[in-house]
This record gives sequence, C-alpha cells and structure tokens, in this order.
Amino acid sequence: MKITPTTLDNRVEVLDLLRGFALLGIFIANMVHFQSPYLYVDPYTWFISPSDAVTFKGIDIFIEGSFYPIFAMLFGYGLNMQYEKTLANGSAFAPMMARRLAILLGFGLLHALFIWSGDVLFTYAVMGFIMIAFLKISKKWILPIAAILYVIPNAFLYVATRFLEAVSPNSALAGYVDIQQIEMAISAYGLGSYGEIFSFRFFEWLTFGLLSALSGLILILPLIMLGAGLSKRRIFERAGEMKGRIAIMTVLTLAVGIWLKAAPFTGEPTLSAQMLQSVFGGPILAAGYVGVLLLLSQIPLFRTAFRPVSKAGRMSLTTYITQSVVATTIFYSYGFGMYGKVDLETGVWIAVGVFVIQVIIAELWLMKFSMGPLEWLWRKATYGKKLSNKEGKGHHLS
Repeated sequence: MKITPTTLDNRVEVLDLLRGFALLGIFIANMVHFQSPYLYVDPYTWFISPSDAVTFKGIDIFIEGSFYPIFAMLFGYGLNMQYEKTLANGSAFAPMMARRLAILLGFGLLHALFIWSGDVLFTYAVMGFIMIAFLKISKKWILPIAAILYVIPNAFLYVATRFLEAVSPNSALAGYVDIQQIEMAISAYGLGSYGEIFSFRFFEWLTFGLLSALSGLILILPLIMLGAGLSKRRIFERAGEMKGRIAIMTVLTLAVGIWLKAAPFTGEPTLSAQMLQSVFGGPILAAGYVGVLLLLSQIPLFRTAFRPVSKAGRMSLTTYITQSVVATTIFYSYGFGMYGKVDLETGVWIAVGVFVIQVIIAELWLMKFSMGPLEWLWRKATYGKKLSNKEGKGHHLS
C-alpha cells in the first residue's frame, strides 16, 4: 500500500494553533540574536539601560527557552501521527520518514549556512532519525523513558555545576564579555560583505550549531519523545474530556515554571541558576502555556478569533524560514544594516509586527493553496509524485 500525505480532514487544529504561538515565542527569543552579538555577552550585566533591562527580564522569564519545547513536543506528536497512520495502512514507515528527515536536514543546512546560524531544523532532523526507532516504544513506557533521558543527565550536569561553583567561585561567567567576538560580529553582520557574513556565520554554526545538535540528545530528543507519548494517548484530541486535569496541570506548571525561570533574578545569576532556569524552568513553563491554549481552545470564540494564527502554524516551515530571511534583511549589512543599533523593546515589536504580517499572508495564501510553498516542496520531494497545492485537493503537514 502506498503512503499518502495527511489530508486537511485528518488534522487536529489545536496542533496548528500551538505551532503558531510557538513560532511567535521562538521569533521573539531569537530576535536578540538577530539584532545583537548576544552570544558573546553576559546578558545579566550587559543590558544596563532601564528599558533594555526590563525587556530582557521579561523575555528571559516568560519567553526564552519556553517555546522551543512546545515546538519539539509538537514535532514528536506529528511523527507519531505519521507512524500510526502507516501502521493502519500497512505501509513501511521508516523509508518514508527517512526521506522526509533527510530533506528537513537539507533545509536546516541551507538555512544555517546561507541565512542564519541559529537554525534548529538540522537538530530536529537528526533527532528525528533516532525517533524512527523510538516510536516503536509502547505508550506505557515512552513517557517514563523520555523523563529519564531528560532528568538524569541534566540533573547530573546541574549538580556538577553547583559543585564547581562551590569549590571555585571565581569560575562563574558573571560579567562575561568577549570583546573580540563582539567586534567581529559587528564587523561581519553590520558592515561586512555577504562573503564575510557567510564566513563568520559558518564559524558560529560550527561552534554553536553542531554543539546544539549534540546537546539535543538530552535536551531536544526527550521532548520529542514526550510529544510522541502524548500523541499515543491522544491527549490533544481528548482535551475536551480532560479539562479538569489539564486545568490543575496548567496552574501547577505555570507557578513552578515562572518560579524557576526567575531564578537568576531572585538570586545571583550564576551558571547553575541559569541552568535551573532554562533546562528545567523552560519546559515546565512551556507545559503551562500548552495547558492554557488547550483550555482556551475549548471556547469557540477563541478558536475563531485565533484561527489565523493556526494558519501560520499550518505553514510552520515556511513561517520559520521566512522569519530568518526578514530578520537578517533588517539587521544585516546586505539589507538595512540595523545590527547592533536597535534596543531590545524595539526588537520585540519588530518580531510581533513581522509575525502579524506572516499571519495575514498565511491566511491569504491558504485561501487559494492547501499548504505553504516550502511545505509543498517538502511533500513533493518526499512522496515523489504530483501533488496539487490547490485548496481542498492538496495535502498538509501533520
């Protein structure tokens, strides 16, 4: 039996809504990287103007590290939906998914090398190849295994960091500023030619991108497994009948998540406090955000009002890549050259404004076509046959 893409009737709309809001949060978090040499400073001491300090605190507590877990979980949710569909059809899952992930890997490399070094698609694709085997784990065991894979190594690293801080207090990175790298980043991104930008971006990707892919084994893979486990239990499809439990989970995770995310501000911004914030607080707060959206999605008026956001989520690959294209055009020298010249608050409003425009474009595009242009290209390359992109006749990304 041949494998076919997911049709519109098979979609779970709340997944697209979650993707849409996750894309907005990720874009706001990424904006500080687009607009400044953020990688080479200690942000807890770097932002000294009142406006930047307040904006950074808001981003750090409520945005940074709390939206990529949603996207990772949704990636796993979709992978399991595809897996169960092929089982129902009697089709071979691994060859088809390997093709999809290889193409995603290609998108990620092109994105990282030619547009922006902060790409996550490469890491997702690598983790996806591992998930081809992990999806066979039963729904009874996949969530406990995901928890073990996440908690044990990250807890060990946290304890080891606390120990090193105790025996060598001067080893903390407080006040860290790499002046040479800051000057090189400004010279390349703000003033350089495209060739100079490419060279510096390639260096950044080798330094941070590949490290991110490696750390994905303990940070991203378990979250993808979590999403697959939730999919095996049809949690989002059954959200209406689970409102009470979801509400309790939401209140608890919001409270604990915000408390952990505020750790560098309520105490010293040590490396261990930052780890506690990002590694544990980020995903917990993300769970709270998911709960809020699941509960609100039970209200017809909310679904109607924010359906355009789900359209951007339905075109998630196109939306994500075009965010990088627009942001680098605004800040890099080959565009408007605003790198290092925009304050944090303005950067946030730029991200929100660009996303609103993306939502409008997605709404207009999907009136005529069934999927975004990059989604269509991905599907075309995966299934190797003619796919219509006309509304009502095409296929969609699960």
